[in-house]
Amino acid sequence: MNGGPSGFNNAPVTRTFLIACALFTVFFGIQGRSSKLGLSYLDIFGKLRIWKLIMSVLAFSSTPELIFGLYLLYYFRVFERQIGSNKYSVFILFSLTVALLFEVFALALLKDPAANLVTSGPYGLIFASFVPFFFDIPVSTRFRVFGVRFSDKSFIYLAGLQLLLSSWKRSILPGLCGILAGSLYRLNLFRIRRAKFPEFVASFFSRLSWPSVGNPPAAPTRNVVGNAPSYTGHQVERNYPSMPTSTEPPEDSIATLVSMGFDRNAARQALVHARNDVNTATNILLESQSH
Repeated sequence: MNGGPSGFNNAPVTRTFLIACALFTVFFGIQGRSSKLGLSYLDIFGKLRIWKLIMSVLAFSSTPELIFGLYLLYYFRVFERQIGSNKYSVFILFSLTVALLFEVFALALLKDPAANLVTSGPYGLIFASFVPFFFDIPVSTRFRVFGVRFSDKSFIYLAGLQLLLSSWKRSILPGLCGILAGSLYRLNLFRIRRAKFPEFVASFFSRLSWPSVGNPPAAPTRNVVGNAPSYTGHQVERNYPSMPTSTEPPEDSIATLVSMGFDRNAARQALVHARNDVNTATNILLESQSH
């Protein structure tokens, strides 16, 4: 499944967060402390280790978790491109905070001082992202393998399942807490979906992040309804030469892009160039904004 153009174009917050997770994981791994970052009842209600609360959402506890976690974080950068860096920053903060509160609540209920019940890593953000992934990202390709039906979204679900079961019970709990956090965000609890950080946040992360080879400087994007500027079909044509296709874009695909704030003609043109792949068309429209 295509998560958009390669690199971190229009996704500076994702880039910074991904690099931070990788660096903290490597740092604690070199010190041999990765396996000790998971939360327990004693950490919260006994010694109150604040540093562990913070590090538990930034550093993974093992290399396999790091690989699958970074892959999913990298793919989910598509949401930053869709809602903009300022709103996506709120989504990150909300997901991690609410998921962490659920984890603390679960530890309080279980009251097992000896058990390390919660593995470390940004599970709250990753599994919260599966909520909009399930509801908002359409299936563009279906296929069969040995008689079993799959879609282009199946690979992302399989990677998520691998991460969810990577530490068995210790990873299932934070994964479920992340899904709950993502559901609350989607339900617009306290109108959280309207909240966003000031414009300088995206600019700050753009300067803070390491540059990506071959990508133009990231710019904050806002393509939700009422916030996005319209892009005409001529703009899309100028940046992406016409590609022949025998299939007229489906009306529901056009409606999906229009609902995100894009001009109808531009949405249709982008779908034609993307061979009716909604995700690729979305990124074509976003890239046309940056030119």
